[in-house]
Amino acid sequence: MLKFSRLARLGPLALAIAAVGVSAVLYAQIEGNRGVNPVGSVSALEVTGITVDIAGKTGHDARMGGWREAQRRGWRMLWAKYHGGSLGAPGLSDAVLDGIVSSIIIEDEQIGERRYIARLGIQFDRVRAGQILGISGTAARSAPLLLIPIQWSGGTATSYETNSPWLLAWASFNTANSQIDYVRTNGRGADPLQLNYGQTARPGRRRWRALLDQYGAADVLIPTVRLERLWPGGPVIGHFTARYGPDNMILDSFKLRVETSSNLPAMMTQGVRRMDEIYANALANGVLRPDTSLVLDTPLDPEELLPEDLPTEGETDATGLPAETSSEPRESAAPSAGVQAFTLYFETPDVGSVTSTEGAVRSIPGVKTASTTSLALGGTSVMRVSFAGDTGMLRLALAARGFSVSESGGTLTISR
Repeated sequence: MLKFSRLARLGPLALAIAAVGVSAVLYAQIEGNRGVNPVGSVSALEVTGITVDIAGKTGHDARMGGWREAQRRGWRMLWAKYHGGSLGAPGLSDAVLDGIVSSIIIEDEQIGERRYIARLGIQFDRVRAGQILGISGTAARSAPLLLIPIQWSGGTATSYETNSPWLLAWASFNTANSQIDYVRTNGRGADPLQLNYGQTARPGRRRWRALLDQYGAADVLIPTVRLERLWPGGPVIGHFTARYGPDNMILDSFKLRVETSSNLPAMMTQGVRRMDEIYANALANGVLRPDTSLVLDTPLDPEELLPEDLPTEGETDATGLPAETSSEPRESAAPSAGVQAFTLYFETPDVGSVTSTEGAVRSIPGVKTASTTSLALGGTSVMRVSFAGDTGMLRLALAARGFSVSESGGTLTISR
């Protein structure tokens, strides 16, 4: 590629062509068919991976019998999960199970004329099933942790740049029963430029402080998978590594294998569950602690920090990315007002209600970011908002925009 100085000698036309080429590269990085909204995380007690093989007079009868059997097994598995074994689990009738089961998740199924083979998941109503289990409805959770899933395939690392199987698996993961408070973004807008493998390879704290403040998180989780394909369409081996923090610390790793590429989504779903268990165990053992060097007394404004983070000409690090000249924050002559992260619940009967509500919230003075982190069309979705002020100020600002606001447990519910 010609250097800028050499292009300048060729005249204005060459400079115009070069400018168009640069703009096309930037446009390609932020546009395209990418981005997936994380599913609404239902607050239910969930059991997955229940296999059934049932025969019946017809395929429909076999299927109904398989669902009944899955509910019975799921109840015993749920009891064992909270009481350390299935012994002593109260035998509930099918009628009672129908009352406490909120939904059946079909992970994989085959329906024959008189046979039903499937792998199912069962979601139990937290209140009704919790009363029988003798458990409380609340559990301690981690601090908000920004999620950047990295997939290596064919020697290329991707995160939010494409809708990879790894990204889709994390977007469909039900986080309600997890002890980890995942901050999941939809991957649109500037997310592919900010949350990618290049950023995870930069240990300097300056840019991380700005990103975490922007997304309302205290630290970062980097679950990584490297796919090894033995031959096209054949077996695939996934090498999974649970990483966290700006220093890319490794917590644990494991391998999974499927015999055909068509089973790759199922392997990714299982990998997400294993990753969640690793992060939960690290939290329980006191290993998964937010990095104190990322905590700010006065949160930083990303728009102010970005120009200062640009390296001098020719400066790169070992990954080929622009190097950071310093990991220490620079003093600001006029510190900005404290920015806090808030969670808003709002009704989303259709897609238009999502964009209109996000736009109304973003128009509020003091709102830095507002993005839907959990989408549930026809129900209640979740929006994460960064706001320069306290809860009372945000409530008044929302009411001024015509919203009815209610507060419960530190979260706000808005409606029109």
